[in-house]
Amino acid sequence: MPVYAIPDIRQRLLSNKAGVGIAMALGMAALLIFALGRHTDIDLLLADTMYDRAAGVFPWREAWLAATFNHRILKLALTVLAGCIIAAAIVDGFWPQAPFERPLARLRLRIVAWSAVLVPLATSLLKQSSDAHCPWDLARYGGVQPYTRLFEALPAGALPGHCLPAGHASSALWLVSLVVLWLPGQPGKAWRGAGAALAVGCAVGWMQQLRGAHFLTHTLWSAWIACAIVAALVLLLQPSGGTRLRVPAGTRRRAPAPRTGRHPAAPS
Repeated sequence: MPVYAIPDIRQRLLSNKAGVGIAMALGMAALLIFALGRHTDIDLLLADTMYDRAAGVFPWREAWLAATFNHRILKLALTVLAGCIIAAAIVDGFWPQAPFERPLARLRLRIVAWSAVLVPLATSLLKQSSDAHCPWDLARYGGVQPYTRLFEALPAGALPGHCLPAGHASSALWLVSLVVLWLPGQPGKAWRGAGAALAVGCAVGWMQQLRGAHFLTHTLWSAWIACAIVAALVLLLQPSGGTRLRVPAGTRRRAPAPRTGRHPAAPS
């Protein structure tokens, strides 16, 4: 008896049409962020407002809210939360847990867990391979390194800065993956949840900008990476087809006959 895949859109978090729309939005966002960093001085203008030239320092660099709470306490809390979700996914993978037997619950857990791993990891790997410097390392802000834009070659003798994208912001930006909790049935709440998660991640990044640790576009690229990874995970991990049903070859599926209250006559 052959097996046919009967499509069931309820098993998917995102439709193909929605996936294409998200991919197009990500492409446009990447072009916009690139243009901001390459063709405007928005990074320098914002950093200038945060830097005290008279004192020669970023006043927020050692402030408790930015340096202790944001950079240490909040990061630790988010790392512990990520670790708990990853552990739950691992345990469920070896010993399936009843709460995740509900439709799409296990898929949602795995997407969030993978996001908690891949968003910080990808950001860190890209950061280690970049030449961009942090503001506090630049000669403009009391350091010794030259300022370069994305994809510009470093001047002779300059060392790579390894500061793009913003690593610290990624410790919160994996929260964008929580959008799957409202998919596919509540797209409005999903968009609001994604916006709230991005706001948290960008706020964490903003605190680092106040300290002179990153430019605006560093944080924006981290947010873009997080959104791209979450979207890719949803599209890759969700079922590509539908529920598999056994249907005899050569037969057609017919709607069941309406029930009437009378028994059919017995064959003669």
